[in-house]
Amino acid sequence: MNIVQITPGAGGMYCGNCFRDNALVAALRQQGQEVLMVPLYLPMTLDEEDESRGTPIFFGGVNVYLEQKWALFRHAPRWLHRLLKSPTLLKWAAGKAAGTRAEDVGDLTISMLRGEEGNQARELDELIGWLAQKPHPDVICLSNALLVGLVRKLKQELRSPVVCMLQGEDYFLDSLPQGQRDEAWRTLAGRAAEVDLFIAPSRYFSELMTRRLRLAANKVRVIYNGIHLAGYEKTDAAGRSTEPPVLGYFARMCREKGLDRLVEAFLLLKRNARTKNLKLRVGGGCGPSDEPFVEALRERLKTNGVLHDVEFHPNLDRAAKVQFLRSLDIFCVPALYGEAFGLYVIEALAAGVPVAQPRAAAFPELIEATGGGVLYEPGDVEALAGAIESLVTNPEKRRALGDAGRQVVWQAFNAGRMAENVGRAFQQVSSGRPAPQETGASFQIANRRASA
Repeated sequence: MNIVQITPGAGGMYCGNCFRDNALVAALRQQGQEVLMVPLYLPMTLDEEDESRGTPIFFGGVNVYLEQKWALFRHAPRWLHRLLKSPTLLKWAAGKAAGTRAEDVGDLTISMLRGEEGNQARELDELIGWLAQKPHPDVICLSNALLVGLVRKLKQELRSPVVCMLQGEDYFLDSLPQGQRDEAWRTLAGRAAEVDLFIAPSRYFSELMTRRLRLAANKVRVIYNGIHLAGYEKTDAAGRSTEPPVLGYFARMCREKGLDRLVEAFLLLKRNARTKNLKLRVGGGCGPSDEPFVEALRERLKTNGVLHDVEFHPNLDRAAKVQFLRSLDIFCVPALYGEAFGLYVIEALAAGVPVAQPRAAAFPELIEATGGGVLYEPGDVEALAGAIESLVTNPEKRRALGDAGRQVVWQAFNAGRMAENVGRAFQQVSSGRPAPQETGASFQIANRRASA
């Protein structure tokens, strides 16, 4: 098959969608598919080889912004348009994008959702003109639902079916000011009807977006995300228990991911005689807009006399990330919003590290599917501390959970399995056959059988 994968870059920030799409494209290519990965807006920041290398960036971030804010720029000469797409300028813009707030780009979001009727219609024409010179795609895949404005004209001009991934769009849209939020959801729902198939990363998110976008059940298929497992191979150190035990966090260092809640739980545990020796290691993306938050956490830890028991490891590359995860005994990212999946859970389990996650969103589904952790009631720091304590004080339990989770992830949450499932969905859409109404539940049962 000839596949076009369209993925927005997040500039200098780590982005779960970029990681997922990049791993998917690499695995599809290994399985013999012809895949063209097209980046939008800004360069992608990845911890693996960039599968979009050599492909120009379309909808260049600077042009897109100016077309939204300045009507005259929509008719700017081609030379200026090309100049503002230069890699050097986009790299500079990538650093500025790290501090962008949802409320600052509501009008731009709505315009993009309007596609050929929006202020960035010129960018869409340029993308289609370029794709028309390439081998005809059997299917076009969009990274997330915020790109559905592209669908109508892509299908009209290229005569190819379009599949759209779903991955946490609700949190961003719900962060917009109310008037823009309502308009964005209405526009998204209207354009979503033109998509041939949506792929959701969990049963939880499939049900949520089916309801919010008023989609037919057979228009959404659940396919769990997968990761590349190179570097996670089991060694003699895997599954060991350190003394003192180490609690870890690896995600963007921000309030939305609940890092401050984890710090508060850690302070409670340090006052407990049974867990007073616990260490904390914090890793993940930390951009300029996150640094004040992290500094405040450092001060909180210092005031309580435990900063010497905490390490911060921002912006690690892949090898360092895997090493970081393998150094942990327990993993937790107490996200405060409805995670559509939580790729970090699978990464921790791949390293044999059991997880403690809130009983909310996709986490119960992942814990049920993998058998790799414990759940606690969300929003309760004492409950979070209790869940961690139950693992800290029971080395045999955490070793058993880590081993069980690791086995399932290696068998069923790898990038190859994800690519096989996605490839089948693409084939069905391309051939005009309806996709089966497959759910996360059936996939969970298969996982359980595989791990038995």
